[in-house]
Amino acid sequence: MRLVKPAWVNHKDGKPIFSVDIHPDGSRFATGGQGDDAGKIIIWNMAPVRSESAEKDDSVPKVLCEMDNHLACVNCVRWSGSGRYLASCGDDKLIMIWHISKFGAGGSVFGSDSKIIESWRPAHTLRGHAGDVLDLAWSPDDTWLATCSIDNTIIIWNAEKFPEQVSVLRGHTGLVKGVTWDPVGKYLASQSDDRSLRVWRTRDWQQEAIVTEPFKECGGTTHVLRCDWSPDGHYVVSAHAMNNSGPTAQIIERAGWKTSLDFVGHRKAITVVRFNPGILCKKFKKDASKAQQYTCCAIGSRDRSLSIWLTALKRPLVVTHELFTNSILDITWASCGSELLCCSCDGTVAYIQFKPEEIGTPMSKADTLHLLEKIYGKAVHKTSSSGGASQIIESADLLRLQQQQQQNMSILSSTSLVTSPEERSRLSNTSNSTPTKSSIIYRGKDITGSPFKPTDKQIETKTPDGRRRITPIFIPSEPEVGAAPEPFTGNTGSKIQFKTSKGGTSIQIERKNVVTLSGLMSPPATSPVRPGTLESTPKSNSSISPVTAGGDKSIDAVVQPLSALDNQKDASKAPDTPKSSNLHKISSSAEKKGLSLKRKHDKDEPPRKRGRPRLADKDRSQPATTTPFTTPSLPAQSGQAAVERPVARHLTSAPEILIPVPATEKRLSVQVLADSGEGALTVTVENNVPSGGVMLSRLCVARGGDPIWQQVLSTPATAVAGSRTITAVSCTNCCLSVYNEIGQKALPNLMLSSKVSILDVHGCHVLAVTCTGALYLWNVQKKQCIIKNEQLSGIIKREERVKKAVLSTECVPVVTLSSHRSFTFSPDLASWLLVQDRSDRVSQSSSHYHTKPRLTSKHAGTLTALHITQERHGGTERLVQSAADTRQLCTLSHLESQLQACLALQSPAEYRFWLHTYVRYLVQEGLESQLREVCSGLLGPIIKTSSKHTWEHSILGIKKRTLLKEVLPLFSENLKALQRLYTEFQEQLDMAPDTT
Repeated sequence: MRLVKPAWVNHKDGKPIFSVDIHPDGSRFATGGQGDDAGKIIIWNMAPVRSESAEKDDSVPKVLCEMDNHLACVNCVRWSGSGRYLASCGDDKLIMIWHISKFGAGGSVFGSDSKIIESWRPAHTLRGHAGDVLDLAWSPDDTWLATCSIDNTIIIWNAEKFPEQVSVLRGHTGLVKGVTWDPVGKYLASQSDDRSLRVWRTRDWQQEAIVTEPFKECGGTTHVLRCDWSPDGHYVVSAHAMNNSGPTAQIIERAGWKTSLDFVGHRKAITVVRFNPGILCKKFKKDASKAQQYTCCAIGSRDRSLSIWLTALKRPLVVTHELFTNSILDITWASCGSELLCCSCDGTVAYIQFKPEEIGTPMSKADTLHLLEKIYGKAVHKTSSSGGASQIIESADLLRLQQQQQQNMSILSSTSLVTSPEERSRLSNTSNSTPTKSSIIYRGKDITGSPFKPTDKQIETKTPDGRRRITPIFIPSEPEVGAAPEPFTGNTGSKIQFKTSKGGTSIQIERKNVVTLSGLMSPPATSPVRPGTLESTPKSNSSISPVTAGGDKSIDAVVQPLSALDNQKDASKAPDTPKSSNLHKISSSAEKKGLSLKRKHDKDEPPRKRGRPRLADKDRSQPATTTPFTTPSLPAQSGQAAVERPVARHLTSAPEILIPVPATEKRLSVQVLADSGEGALTVTVENNVPSGGVMLSRLCVARGGDPIWQQVLSTPATAVAGSRTITAVSCTNCCLSVYNEIGQKALPNLMLSSKVSILDVHGCHVLAVTCTGALYLWNVQKKQCIIKNEQLSGIIKREERVKKAVLSTECVPVVTLSSHRSFTFSPDLASWLLVQDRSDRVSQSSSHYHTKPRLTSKHAGTLTALHITQERHGGTERLVQSAADTRQLCTLSHLESQLQACLALQSPAEYRFWLHTYVRYLVQEGLESQLREVCSGLLGPIIKTSSKHTWEHSILGIKKRTLLKEVLPLFSENLKALQRLYTEFQEQLDMAPDTT
């Protein structure tokens, strides 16, 4: 026996681990418990636990994934029998069903140094319990999921149609703390604080038996009561029973539910019982003629000890004392039967490995199934997910009929993998079939219609040396979302498989640490390009190199950029350019067809019938020196010839003027509003003031006619703006000068790429928009550029012009165009954001006006000012023209857009206004799922800890829970439909501490 306590398996800071479970493939295990501010689930690699060398190897990951979606402590985690799903439950009354996702892996865990090797996402969130969910269990065939809670109920969920509930079992009068399934699926056992263990029939979900005698002396209670059923179905062993005032694990026999045997020896209450999944065999006596069959049971207790029992022996096989410093809460066995993990409330995990001569040899699955059929009979799987349990087959004809139906279903499923109708017809008559060549089969699935859209014809090209090139088809190796995860081997490398439809060529290329699909089809090493053909291949940053597949034929990726076509029209007009008209014709033809220009075939080659069409170069004999598009050869890489990279020259032109520059006037003057109680400031600039034979410009800031400070400028000023603390002046030499409140230079002179057309100042922020449409925003106090050279050309259409560009009261730039479309730029998203559009048909079809609260001055802001224009143009006149279902979608979209616009404009008052409007509409329409999402985001975690929270307590300076308190009373308008939701969040809000 080998016992290890891996110190690296923990939830940090000694937080308790309430549950542990090993995946059926044995390559990973999951733990659930308390996280920093909520519940946490961690999926670990099993290899470092088994092997000391793997534990010391830095290349072998230990943490595969971390999930913290539960709002409160996680009490139980259990893998499904197939290994496809992981179920978890917690104190937040929720049950989450997780599945693996091919997206999101390769990053790092927020606030941790751990890398995300696997990405697990919640496929379903089950709500039904009114209290903490303490335990759960999958049925033997993964058809049902049983969960128990402190609300004294057990809910049976339809695992094939989540979140459908099959039944709610009521009868316990105390907290239900453990559930377990009969291995043949006929019974479900549950144990509760009401000092009883109840057995339920799965046929009709009624109570079969109640056992109370062994639990009458039980005085205290435990956090969990995890009972378990033996793998042969003969016994169910309970937790926390008493015999002569001593704690025991009671053995309840299936025959008559008798309680004559128990496991004794522990000094405190039993918390968990877990049977080895296999029926074991061993010869206990050397002269025995036949190996004895028995089962193995592991028992954990509050006395911090673990005992291992074999039903063939009268005494325990192993007892480990003082294994932990607190109670043992969960135990799990690997499917092989020789490994065991147990966890404790002290936040640690212990691993025990047995040898076959110590614990015995498990029976094979076929022998185990044969034994169960011999004892209980053969069972037919139920056809309805919500129906009863398995039934006993009493007729051989029924069994043959079931087997025939299963064969027909397998043939039908294999037929769906082929796209050819003739092939489907042929497969309907025989089961031994292969897909047609036109289908691309990957892991038994046709991916012809996948987003990559591989063609059923090979794409061929030809290099100047006469070699044929075939463009490969990329087949992803990542598992599909929801599929059962592959056994984790600890090797982060994977393979890229390329498959061609002609000849069935298949190549595998090793790659490492590739977690996304972008960039995998980068072009390989470039081939020589004939001068004058305008064909170029960019240099690839990918580490994938072409691989030759036998003979002289090679498989390569050819990527032709269209960037060389952008300036063809201007280049063709360049003077002294031979064949310019010919090049222009080729460019125009290529632009119409959306193709890049390629080299023409040699004359002695047969015409192409398949593959990508090419454009002919009418004069292949044209020397390279007659075209201005050739450049010196690039440095040759190893094993490659020098490449001529064509570049278009002499195409530079003056930048386009998008915004006119203000005329240089003799005198400029602006008014700046000051704080209450002070007079307004007047900023004045006088241009071309003679001074000692030179012309200067004078800047003056005054209040009530009395100058406060003055400055001089060397060039005339075109625009001036200011605030109480900052004054900015732009000049004709593209220079921007910024001064503080006493006239000192706050920044060095800022030299821009072109003249300033629009200038605005608010607080310590300066906004400048140049005549070429470049936007800048500076924070003078921090000497920081917030927005740098962002072009307005991306948001301006041909018929539009910039109407104004200002800084909002929250110092956010807002650009309004002549079409009454308003934009702001988000440095965080690095993108322009549309915050208002008068011509938006979705907003015109919105019906939120009757749910909108009265607009007051305290709700006014930048977005409100932009709305005035829309309301003046009759934005609600088209309301009645849309259908009811469409009108609801339009309203939701419009309200969500307004909320996002308030966030982009950083306007808290307007955000509160539109949040109330949004919630009022959701309440009126009875949209419970959207309301739950809004309230969950405002509530956040309800457990208060000293560590740093990932959940932000406030939004735009407003406490989220304050907003929740404001919107919950709105539920009264539709309390009949939303009473349960209101009660749920009101209770959690009352439990949540005040955030500071």
